[in-house]
Amino acid sequence: MGILENIFIIIYLAVIGYLGFVGYKQTKTSTDYLLAGRNTHPIVMSLSYGATFISTSAIVGFSGVAAWLGSSLIWLAFANLFVGIFIAFVVFGDRTRKMGIKLGAHTFPEFLGKRFNSKFIQVFGGLIIAVFMPLYASAVLIGGTHFIASYFNADYHLSLLVFSIIITGYVIVGGLKGVMLTDALQGAIMFIAIIILVVFAFNAIGGFNESLSKFDEVWQSTVVPLESVRLSDLQPGSANFLVKMSTIWGFDGWNKMPNLFSEGWLFLITSLVLGVGIGVLAQPQLVVRFMTVKSKQELNRGVLIGGIFIFGVMGITYLIGALTNVWFYEYNDGKNALQSAGGVEQVMPLFITMAMPKWFSFIFLFALISAAMSTLSSQFHTMGTAIGRDIYEQFFKSSKNSMFITRIGVVVMILCAVILSYIFDKQPAIIARSTAIFFALCASVFLPSYIGAIFWRKMTKTAAIASMFVGLITSSFWLLFVHFQEAKALGFCKAIFGVDSIFSGKIIFIDALIFALPLSALTAIVVSFFTKGAENLAKRSFE
Repeated sequence: MGILENIFIIIYLAVIGYLGFVGYKQTKTSTDYLLAGRNTHPIVMSLSYGATFISTSAIVGFSGVAAWLGSSLIWLAFANLFVGIFIAFVVFGDRTRKMGIKLGAHTFPEFLGKRFNSKFIQVFGGLIIAVFMPLYASAVLIGGTHFIASYFNADYHLSLLVFSIIITGYVIVGGLKGVMLTDALQGAIMFIAIIILVVFAFNAIGGFNESLSKFDEVWQSTVVPLESVRLSDLQPGSANFLVKMSTIWGFDGWNKMPNLFSEGWLFLITSLVLGVGIGVLAQPQLVVRFMTVKSKQELNRGVLIGGIFIFGVMGITYLIGALTNVWFYEYNDGKNALQSAGGVEQVMPLFITMAMPKWFSFIFLFALISAAMSTLSSQFHTMGTAIGRDIYEQFFKSSKNSMFITRIGVVVMILCAVILSYIFDKQPAIIARSTAIFFALCASVFLPSYIGAIFWRKMTKTAAIASMFVGLITSSFWLLFVHFQEAKALGFCKAIFGVDSIFSGKIIFIDALIFALPLSALTAIVVSFFTKGAENLAKRSFE
């Protein structure tokens, strides 16, 4: 690595450190640490929201899935734009901001707990975050670490350790102010790098229209021959195994949707498009962003910025991910993207390293680091506050030492995420799968209560608790005993019943969200009608 590259890395880390220090200097109260003082600039808020939303799970994980399953993943980008930005900001944003101020809430679990006048809901929400969010964080860590290790030709484990230590520093010191300032910078870096990427990628591939016209040729040459190969003759999890699976699942090409209601269609629509698309509404680390601005006007100003950012970065990334099949076919001995890279997570790092100029690989390194750091810093801040604010303070009925416990919680959660990154690194498509699992889980557990909290004054505490339990139990059951990927990987169903899934057929390809979210919502409605009206505190929050 040259001297110039070293200088840029030092400057980048110095700027990140400085922004963390600025956050530290501006953090005087718990409100500053937890909600950035509720006076964040709309540009900073929207960039922070977008940078937290988009991570290496999108740029590395989902772009690799696009290389595997094709351009149909663009539907996820539309879902992210419509639901994650328009619905989230316009429909949910201002009501969340106003109610958060009236209730004096600083975290998402505290918001729900105070709205329903229930410490149990706050603690339960904090536990859900502390237990399950490390899985999502590990997915982001894996994506960022793979590219760092690839670029520097370094050991994966060493890269993971150094990367985690850097993030730990400014999250612990700067609180949400430091996190959001660094998010804004990292979001800007991401957007600029992606815009440059689309120009160079289309130049390398040979243009948009020409690339699309070659999709069928590459599919016929690299995928169709595998149709005659028995699945049992292929190594499970290998590139050819995954490519073969796509044909079994009903995919006929990278430029078209899979056959309606085929296994691939069910996986794509229910797990990826709906799971991630709907799940964004109940992401704790994103919901609190609405409570960091002063007025509705600031939220409205953030819609355009966030919309351009989200669709620009995700739409371009998914499209290029699919088109890498053409480049690898022409420049890597007639192999498609997965066959060249060896796995889903390796496609984009390898494409950037091989197809792009060396100087751009260095720029994209910063984009990926920024994507990972912005999301991880928000995740670790959310997990730390869940332990300090939502669990510790409620159990011990005291805010004494809460900030210290929160910072300890950040360290513990980072260690958990690092351990999971070691364990699950070799799992196929683990980045996209972990992201989809966590997003769908949050939707099933939190979304009905969240919607009831801000839109329905008659929803009761009992209904909220029942709804959250039904969402959690249904999701957990489906992941452990039914869904084709998770049930097999976790092994509980095999150990108890002797089979990978208690069901068979296409139903095992349907995501848990499809069953858990409607049941959770129905529980909230039914229980509300059979229990007392909302508590006085809940009613006052609507006034």
